[in-house]
Amino acid sequence: MGGGILAGLLAGALWGWVFIAPRMTAGLSSVDLAAGRFVVFGAMSLLVLALMPGQRRWPTWPQVGWALALSVLGFSGYYWLLVLAIRDAGTEVPTLIIGTIPLWIMLLGKPHGLRWAALIPGLLLTAAGLALMVQATPAPTPTLAADAAASAAHTTPHFLRGIGYAVTGMVSWTAFSLLNATWLRRHPEVSLSDWSNWLGVATGSGALLLWLALGTPAQALWAQPGFMQSVWVCLVSGLGSAWLATWLWNVASQRLSASLCGQLIVSETLFALLYSFLLDGHWPSWPQLAACVLFTLGILFSIKAHR
Repeated sequence: MGGGILAGLLAGALWGWVFIAPRMTAGLSSVDLAAGRFVVFGAMSLLVLALMPGQRRWPTWPQVGWALALSVLGFSGYYWLLVLAIRDAGTEVPTLIIGTIPLWIMLLGKPHGLRWAALIPGLLLTAAGLALMVQATPAPTPTLAADAAASAAHTTPHFLRGIGYAVTGMVSWTAFSLLNATWLRRHPEVSLSDWSNWLGVATGSGALLLWLALGTPAQALWAQPGFMQSVWVCLVSGLGSAWLATWLWNVASQRLSASLCGQLIVSETLFALLYSFLLDGHWPSWPQLAACVLFTLGILFSIKAHR
């Protein structure tokens, strides 16, 4: 059990890092960062498939279609929305909104024997934490330099727009989680390793097309002053926060109960907030700290209700 808990916590730590990645890539637009991360993820998945010993199983065309659709919901499209949310609303509030994903998954997949009344404490605590964090967090300026020029052309605040992106991203990943779980249950002949790498290749292909259509031209990217730092951020995000984190979470899911894995998902939110405060060089204010406590308690109360 100890190894599974450690794997889950490490996955959360890696996932939490992507919430501050947009603030460390001054020369990249939101499309560039999302594409860079997932092209690396796709390349790593393709390499694993090519070097995997034994007979390889290739997907059918319907499986390719599902992999492409789910890759947009759970990876490239979701992360693009997250980058846009962080650009407009900072790190803390989008982090907490995305952190409610376990709640929505549990609500939409509620067991038939569970009473709705059992979910009320967790929902109220989570809502209170989100409201307190919104009140305690000032509306920030855009964090991606390549998007700042476009943002400066607008006179209206962008904070609410950022929250809208975060909510849309939350819906996207929740849909991915539910549809992906359903697909896997209906296709037991596909191994988890094959499906993860197929998703990686599909994600990388979609991200490359996204960058070719909407991204910054290569020559302009190379001329950016912080280009090499952006490359390293994309490499760490793609290899660590996408490919390795997915593998670690699979280890945790295989060794631990669903309820304990659900509790470990909270580590993503807590690590993201910790990284954000460390990057800013200050500790959270008391209202922000109280919001984190309320939010975490809300998640834990909801998970406990499902035991």
